[in-house]
Amino acid sequence: MADNDVIILRLGYRLGRDPRITTHLALVARALGANKFLFSGDEDKRLSENISSVNERFGGEMVVGHLKSPMAWLKKFVREGVDGGPPGTAVHLTMYGAPYQNVTPTIRRDRPLVVIVGGAKVPSEVFQISQYNLAVGNQPHSEVAALALFLDGWYGTGSISRKMDGGELIINPSNHGKDVTDNK
Repeated sequence: MADNDVIILRLGYRLGRDPRITTHLALVARALGANKFLFSGDEDKRLSENISSVNERFGGEMVVGHLKSPMAWLKKFVREGVDGGPPGTAVHLTMYGAPYQNVTPTIRRDRPLVVIVGGAKVPSEVFQISQYNLAVGNQPHSEVAALALFLDGWYGTGSISRKMDGGELIINPSNHGKDVTDNK
C-alpha cells in the first residue's frame, strides 16, 4: 500500500440527482483504501454524516469535505501539495484516457494522489492539470466501477479484504448467511 494520502475528488455534485452515486463512490473509495473524499458542486452535509456513520459502525477514518473551488485546489495540490507535503499527482478517470492497466504501475508512489471522478460535465482544464488521464475502458461506464478498478490496480488485488481499525461491527466472511461481531 502507498504511504501517502489517496484522495478522491468528485466534481460537479448535484444534490437533487447525485446523492446515491456519490455516496457509492465514497463507500468504494473508503473500502478500497482512500482516506479522503472531496466533492465540489452542491454542498451536502448528509454525505459527510453518512460516511462518518459508516466509519463509526465499521471502522476506518475516511474524511469527507466540500470544495468551493475545486480547480484552484487541484492546481495547488499538483504544484505545492497539501499541508506542507510534496506536490501531488493527479489521475483523472475518463473514458477518453489511456488504459489504466498499462499506466498505473508507472505512477509515482512517493507523493499524495488525487483521483478525479467527473460529474455532469468535466471542465477541459482537468485534462491539462492532471498528469494522467486514465480509462478503464473507452466506452461509457459507471464512475463507481472505474474508481473500484483503478483503486484495485493501485493497491493490488486483495485491497477490498483489508481490516479497518475501530468500529462497532465486524463482518466475518461466511458462505451461509450473516456473521457479524458486535463490539458495542
